[in-house]
Amino acid sequence: MSEPLRKTEETGRLTYPGTRRGDQVDVLHGVSVADPYRWMEDLDAAETRAWVEAQNRLTAETLDGLPDREALRRRLAELWDIPRWGPVFRQGGRYFFTRHDGLRNQSILYTLDHLDGEARVLVDPNQLSGDGTVALTAFCVSEDGRHLAYGLTNGGSDWQEWRICEVATGRILPDVLHWVKFSQSAWTHDNAGFFYCRYDEPNPERPEDAHFWQKIYYHRLGTAQAEDVLVHCSTEDREMGFVPTVSDDGRYLLIHAWKGTDDENAFFFKDLTDPAGTVHDLLPSFNATYTYVGSDGPVFWFHTNARASRGRLIAVDARRPEPEHWRELIPETDETLQAVSVVGRRFVATYLRDASSRVRIFEQDGRFIRELELPGLGTVSGFLGAPDSPETFYLFNSYTTPGTIYHYDVDTGVSRLLGRPELRFDPADFETRQVFFESRDGTRVHMFITSRKGLVLDGSHPTFLYGYGGFNTSWTPTFSVPYLAWMERGGVYAVANLRGGGEYGEDWHLAGSRRNKQKTFDDFIAAGEWLIANGYTSRQRLAVGGYSNGGLSAAAVLTQRPDLIGAALVGIGVLDMLRFHKFTIGWGWVSDYGSPEDPEDFAVLYGYSPYHNVRVGEEYPAVLITTADHDDRVVPVHSFKFAAALQYAQAGPAPVLIRIETRAGHGGSGKPVSKLIREAADELCFLWSALTGVG
Repeated sequence: MSEPLRKTEETGRLTYPGTRRGDQVDVLHGVSVADPYRWMEDLDAAETRAWVEAQNRLTAETLDGLPDREALRRRLAELWDIPRWGPVFRQGGRYFFTRHDGLRNQSILYTLDHLDGEARVLVDPNQLSGDGTVALTAFCVSEDGRHLAYGLTNGGSDWQEWRICEVATGRILPDVLHWVKFSQSAWTHDNAGFFYCRYDEPNPERPEDAHFWQKIYYHRLGTAQAEDVLVHCSTEDREMGFVPTVSDDGRYLLIHAWKGTDDENAFFFKDLTDPAGTVHDLLPSFNATYTYVGSDGPVFWFHTNARASRGRLIAVDARRPEPEHWRELIPETDETLQAVSVVGRRFVATYLRDASSRVRIFEQDGRFIRELELPGLGTVSGFLGAPDSPETFYLFNSYTTPGTIYHYDVDTGVSRLLGRPELRFDPADFETRQVFFESRDGTRVHMFITSRKGLVLDGSHPTFLYGYGGFNTSWTPTFSVPYLAWMERGGVYAVANLRGGGEYGEDWHLAGSRRNKQKTFDDFIAAGEWLIANGYTSRQRLAVGGYSNGGLSAAAVLTQRPDLIGAALVGIGVLDMLRFHKFTIGWGWVSDYGSPEDPEDFAVLYGYSPYHNVRVGEEYPAVLITTADHDDRVVPVHSFKFAAALQYAQAGPAPVLIRIETRAGHGGSGKPVSKLIREAADELCFLWSALTGVG
């Protein structure tokens, strides 16, 4: 048996590094707002770096007192040591896919000539850095399958460097594209080059401008980036970004226009047969979500929530694009239409029913053909393919089943197993339950609960309750090595589908965003109360957690109901809700959170902002905050300020620690497996010790 988390001093409390409290006070909309840790916003200042080093020492010393951590690391490595596939697709007579081969730090991109052949490595990021922190972010194959454009990121940054590979030989071309971020690419059908998006080279004197004025360029193979042709940009709206796509027949460039994380977008198009042609409006109003699916000449198919909260499929004729001329192909149902693709002249539509996947096949006139029988309750993805070929692939996984690859023929409806990892555990030992509970206002909310079979509901089980609830993101059953390890030890893993997510369509999203954001936290709190009331756990054995927007949700529960939980994991969270819009891409989140510049939004944000709602003298439960020094999406200053405020305020004996990863970015994005294993072991050991008193 291990020792509990070590304390110092006779009071049983940890001794925290000294942290200077400044006297910064802002007057915002007539309200005086203290910000004593504003100085931490200078991440490169000597004082900030010294603080980071001191906090990491304290966290390491404290967690080193948990001897079971090394055993857990070994078990995590065993469970992680299985192949993990990405989507499989065919292009230009070849097959392409990514696969994470066991304990290698990064996924590798492979190609093969036929399904029974031997895969050949195309891009192996593991060979590009000594510490495994260079990662493949995106890639696109030319129509003839001869060339591959791909993006690499270094040290967890969202910034990408794009390169080009000759598929047959693996030779890397000299072409290099810089200042690319939040971009996909799209090849022209003559295979001469591709469209991509980039920002201007950052001005060191105005770094705050680096994330505005994104532009679409065309890059021709064998030329320097300086020769790339500007295709489209906004001259009026600096926040507008783009996603280029070439239509199925190669004639049109479709331009998806976005603003931050707002779901509402627009579409424009350009006729590529006219070199001097202009960009035309197609869906110019930012009034709904539109996702390009495919095309039949000048008729474009879009998955949209326009006048359909849970989604539908429409046809828009570029010659008459007004809404009164739209044709509805697949109408809205009581299930959420999550995605549509075109394979073999048919539509493959993926739905969510209570946050788990369903797949249906339709003719191009919208007539229903069949439903795909899935292996169980889980999440399905993939269905990439050619409009004229019936061949496609999909990936299925669940809370207890790692990703499994299937080949599917849309003509015959036959699925064929292609790849299944050899497991080091028995999925039959575990079970997932679906439950519903009532939130504070009576709203019915869904939750998954996964544990070992035969769980006795006596309130004794350490339980990790995960929540996200934002940005129209659906949280569906997904296999996770850390949470499987948690359940192997006897823990319960629960996922609540909070308002603000997309599980039940746009209405569900809006019900937990902007001035309704408190409802997200109410749902999270109600989920914890339900787990306690129904015998899964107790207050002392309940932990809440989340990452990114989920880190905000967990921190809001922590600051609003510290009496409800025994521990909290606040991962890479958005925690200073009055200044989030001032850092990197934070301005793009105003669509979900509201603007601190607006008096009414400010009142709501100030009311729940975790950093501003830490109460001095409160007895908080055990807290582990995690962030990364190279996170340029949710900058680490959010976590720094929140940790400092909590340590200063803590009146109880429970530890408040912050773990700051180096050479890493936002969450698991591009993070080496070696770092993921160490991080997971630290998080799980901390939570287990805090909830049970043992390591």
